[in-house]
Amino acid sequence: MPASSQLSAKPAPFRPRPRLRVALIIETSNAYARNLLQGVVGYIREHAPWSIYLVEQGRGDDPPAWLARWDGDGIIARIESPRIARAVLASGLPAVDLSAGRFAPLLPWVETDDAAIARLAAQHLLERGFKQFGYCGDVRFRWSQQRGETFRRLIREAGHPCHDFVEPDRPTDEIAALARWLQGLPKPAGVFTCYDIRGQQVLDACRVAGLAVPEEVAVLGVDNDELLCELAFPPLTSVMLNARGAGYEAAALLARLMRGVRVPPVETRIAPLGICPRQSTDVLAVGDPHVAWALRFIREHACDPVDVGDVLRAVPLSRSILEKRFRQMLNRTVHDEIIAVRLIRARQLLSETDLSLAEIATRTGFEHPEYFSVVFKRETGTPPRDFRRNLRR
Repeated sequence: MPASSQLSAKPAPFRPRPRLRVALIIETSNAYARNLLQGVVGYIREHAPWSIYLVEQGRGDDPPAWLARWDGDGIIARIESPRIARAVLASGLPAVDLSAGRFAPLLPWVETDDAAIARLAAQHLLERGFKQFGYCGDVRFRWSQQRGETFRRLIREAGHPCHDFVEPDRPTDEIAALARWLQGLPKPAGVFTCYDIRGQQVLDACRVAGLAVPEEVAVLGVDNDELLCELAFPPLTSVMLNARGAGYEAAALLARLMRGVRVPPVETRIAPLGICPRQSTDVLAVGDPHVAWALRFIREHACDPVDVGDVLRAVPLSRSILEKRFRQMLNRTVHDEIIAVRLIRARQLLSETDLSLAEIATRTGFEHPEYFSVVFKRETGTPPRDFRRNLRR
């Protein structure tokens, strides 16, 4: 082509690629679901943007009426009922399920790891020296049954009984029924509840029954709904779930489906982040008051910072005797307990804030950020920077 023709030729007009249209059928009424949505947002920010269709939705609501005539490209849904399952499948669109209900078994699904949640709960209560345990679930939900099955098995393998709350057949005052169950438990007891709402109900029932928390009944929830846990009395200890990771993974699966990649209907389980300790389990069910006092001191002051010497000044025992009792009762040293409490707080700050590593080190009692990173990697297997990056990816 002559040079003059090349100069006069007009470039082809820019045509932006149309955005994929994705419907999110996820309730916005609880912290877990909102964090799922945050995970989807995180994926969209890192990849090609989508046009999102999201309506106000309650758990178990009927599917939105517009879905039957919607001309979209994909769906991410918490399929909590056969009605929603039928509507999603009838659309014929690529879809990913975020519910443990499995009402649409032909779809790939992403859910929290219920067995891992129960393991954390059992470990947390066993470490506090309890010999009597209870599980308070919700028969409506499959994930509640799975958490209960694993928790009971682990407690019995540890050589202890686990007492289940059995919901009455006829409608009744649920708090009153819980209070009667709690009164019949051998004390002191560690009670694992299937989620934070149930945990709050158990705390209310303890007040009705006149039971001291955590001295007579320690209560542990799941979801770490911060507002709910902090408003409970006393504040509720809870298992921290990685709902953002679940939402992110669901979005990544849907992106593959919308590209035409065949994804089999397999489950993806997302492990929890850890335990967020609060007053409802801040107790040690052991017969040694000095060890119990040392543990309380550590949990209240580990991030100040303190060292073993500060603990010894608060407890009228020699170092050798206190260390011997810690090993006998807890199978760890006083220093190990200080580090464990600091790392629990560090994981929480890494997951919930944008604080720098240096600031987190300071707030969790580590003198130097470098030492904080070394200890965090040694105890968790992952450097703190990678831990935070993995959560957000």
